[in-house]
Amino acid sequence: MTTTDWLLRALEESRARGFLGPGAIETQIEHARGFALCWEEFSPSPPAHLLDLGSGGGLPGLVLVERWECETVLVDSMQKRMNFLHETLGWPGAPEKVTVITGRAEVIAREPGWESVFSLVTARSFGLPAVVAECATRFLRLGGSLIVSEPPEDDPRRWNSEILEEMGFRDEGRVRHGAAFRLLTKIAETPQNLPRSVGVPSKRPLF
Repeated sequence: MTTTDWLLRALEESRARGFLGPGAIETQIEHARGFALCWEEFSPSPPAHLLDLGSGGGLPGLVLVERWECETVLVDSMQKRMNFLHETLGWPGAPEKVTVITGRAEVIAREPGWESVFSLVTARSFGLPAVVAECATRFLRLGGSLIVSEPPEDDPRRWNSEILEEMGFRDEGRVRHGAAFRLLTKIAETPQNLPRSVGVPSKRPLF
């Protein structure tokens, strides 16, 4: 798939401002496309609604919205990074249908209009597995998917299937599309106590 001038410009500027690592932009784009390949393995159509957690640097959210042109929400708590995303989405060639929200996922997930909305939630470097799962579950509709970037080496202790079920997830396991990813499916309604208050998921992870 061809990378547009807009996407290259946005990610190069993101790297220049210190929001992305120093790796080659094309390599980082290919990693972001791995999220799309995970989804496309089981779905012939793009997600109706996509949410990217911790997307301040633009990955994978900008790559995915350019690929799918679906309704997309980018969430991050860092105001400076989200101001940057607002800026890039005003450049010529930028995709439409993108909403940028600055705030904590624990709070946004409980706001009217965002609960049980999304077909897909993605997370590239949001936090520990338990934190990602807890912060993502309320955003997802039943049958929706959470796709999380994983380290190269498999560690079976990273994920706890029993606690994931209590959160409303079924653990579909680890998949590879170049890089490694974890795929979870939302199979039950989110418990009322999740996500917990701001900061609690990372201070007291459930597994």
